[in-house]
Amino acid sequence: MKEYNIKDLMGTLDFEKDKLHKTKYNLFLTTHEIEVLDKYDIIYNKHHTAKELLQDINYRIPYLEEAEAEELDEVGRSIAERDYYQNTRK
Repeated sequence: MKEYNIKDLMGTLDFEKDKLHKTKYNLFLTTHEIEVLDKYDIIYNKHHTAKELLQDINYRIPYLEEAEAEELDEVGRSIAERDYYQNTRK
């Protein structure tokens, strides 16, 4: 069995990246998602729903280089998944 040094592992974890923040209209975005949206000048605070935000993201993706489009698409998928689990009746 492989042994791990807990102190070393704790030093490599970035808890702030996945911290959730509430937007003006009560959407929840991680620090990382906010950074990426800011990078592509997507104003997340103007959107009332995750679906509106996802439309804005999907509108911009075709105009980006491949690596940039992948980064923004990954953020979009993360937001869509969170929206699904928060707003789907079980």
